[in-house]
Amino acid sequence: MSYDPLDAKERVRQAVDIVDLVGSYLSLRREGRGYKALCPWHDDSRPSLQVNPDRQSFKCWVCDIGGDVFSFIMQIEGVTFPEALNLLAERAGITLDRGPRSPAGALDKRSLYAAMQWAAGRWHKLLLDDPTAGPAREYLTQRGISAESIARFQLGFAPDSWSWLVEAARGTSHVPPVLEKIGLVRSKSGGGQYDWFRGRLMFPICDAQGRAVGAGGRVLPGIADDKSAPGAKYVNSPETPLYSKSNLLYGLHLAREAIRKTHTALVMEGYTDVIIAHQCGFANAVSVSGTALGAQQIRMLQRFADRLRIVLVLDGDAAGRRRANEVLELFVAENADVRVLTLPDGLDPCDFLLSRGAEAFAALIDAAPDALTHAERDLTAGIDLARDVHAASDALEQMLRIVAKGPRLVASTTTDDRLREAKILQRLAMDFRIPEEQLRSRLTQLRRPTSTPQRANAPNAGEAAGGGNSRGPRGGGEQNGPRPKKIPLSAWERELLELVLAAPAIVERAAESVKPSHLSGSFAREIYARALELSAAGVVPDFARLLLEFDDVEVKNLLVELDEQARLKPAGEFDVRLQDVLTSFHHRVGAAEMQTHTARLKQQQLPEDEALELLLKIQQQVQNRQGISAPTDG
Repeated sequence: MSYDPLDAKERVRQAVDIVDLVGSYLSLRREGRGYKALCPWHDDSRPSLQVNPDRQSFKCWVCDIGGDVFSFIMQIEGVTFPEALNLLAERAGITLDRGPRSPAGALDKRSLYAAMQWAAGRWHKLLLDDPTAGPAREYLTQRGISAESIARFQLGFAPDSWSWLVEAARGTSHVPPVLEKIGLVRSKSGGGQYDWFRGRLMFPICDAQGRAVGAGGRVLPGIADDKSAPGAKYVNSPETPLYSKSNLLYGLHLAREAIRKTHTALVMEGYTDVIIAHQCGFANAVSVSGTALGAQQIRMLQRFADRLRIVLVLDGDAAGRRRANEVLELFVAENADVRVLTLPDGLDPCDFLLSRGAEAFAALIDAAPDALTHAERDLTAGIDLARDVHAASDALEQMLRIVAKGPRLVASTTTDDRLREAKILQRLAMDFRIPEEQLRSRLTQLRRPTSTPQRANAPNAGEAAGGGNSRGPRGGGEQNGPRPKKIPLSAWERELLELVLAAPAIVERAAESVKPSHLSGSFAREIYARALELSAAGVVPDFARLLLEFDDVEVKNLLVELDEQARLKPAGEFDVRLQDVLTSFHHRVGAAEMQTHTARLKQQQLPEDEALELLLKIQQQVQNRQGISAPTDG
């Protein structure tokens, strides 16, 4: 039997009750036929999250977030739809049949997760109890890491032995092929396996759901590392089916609630930095895992809070400043609000917090400049902007090239994003004493895919080409920007979709006049088009079925909103209401056609017979709108 994703979603949806699900995260109170809770997505002082057990939906009207069980998990856990489906399936005890099995000998993920968790538990127990872990415990004491933090982050110890983990796994279900698949052991050329992590303090790395997926190991003073694999100070798990360093952030499973509440994420570079930050009250701290911060990690953080501020906390050495500049273009391209905190005196976050305290650290966070200010300070350090024209122009050119990496302005660009770019250009114009229009012109030029590179001092010399349109040509990088937000619906569009949900049988009549392309909002078009497709296939496009058809949280949210509004209106008279919608729609179409015809007549370039025909059409449209019948012969 082939795998049916719709059937899988339906099985999970029926097995998971939304009241139980939301209640496992939030404190619910009964109100009438439904429930209410404090909304986790905004600063809620009175319960505004509504849970409807009859419709199996939830909605917060304050922050406009709603949907079904899948939407709730996607929003609260910050995961994609496939991840939400798997989490809910596990919760309900449902095994999702993905179709034909993998080739013989392949290993399922459930076994891989279990083996990784088992290994993390063994390392942790060894750290707590075994005499050989003395150097690891001594190191943690020296670093100021408390027993509570050791337990919270499940720190462990891998002994300096070639086969400790291999031997420990004998007699368990964690067979060598499983351990090798998750990067904990390696195969010997002559047969058998050996441990990858040896003689190291172990930092289990978890995904956003708290499942151990990999590990980082630090060589310890006092333990010979000539046999350790390999000799680097820190070693992370290799890429495995569970562990992808570009898709993970250390400590995120412990930090996500604080990130959601504070709308701020502190991104550090070391595991001990994160642990000490949490220990000192900064529970919104995470770190990268042996790689530079990437686009996927930024998007992952942005799932947890709207208007998220990301503070990149860097060591105060030259390498730290260089890393700030390396990731700057990425933050601009992802349209993220990022601040750069470079610590003083070459200190790392761990040492700064332990020596100078949480209050001093918090003050630095509050004063951290935004990424572009940080870049401008770095690029213009030691330059007299008023006198050193060449150096100032070079610095300005580099700044504009950074700004050009950001999403270009298009019709769907939000007001906030437009203001953000305008403020950046205003600031650069003021700092470099260059007319803002010249900067806009140069920015447009830089965003053209085929533009020929110009000298860095083009804006200064007034030679930049272009018409000052900061939107630039269509195409290029537009598809890389965020998906357009929900467009407000007109009254007739909203009424039409509410009717579809309240009385799905009217879809066929509506389709005779209204096509999906007639609706202005992209989400509304998707809903209406899918309703027409289902109806044509003989499937009733009711609320429950349409919720199941979409994975996008924004579309689900709109469906819940429309359904709730539809149920507030008196039932019945659907045919009359549909006729009113169609009348409004036809008037709208007629008005648009009249405007087009009138514009063509004003051009005064039409042949006489064509102009007369347009005049007659306009006359007929006016009569129709006024309710006057067309003239008849006789």
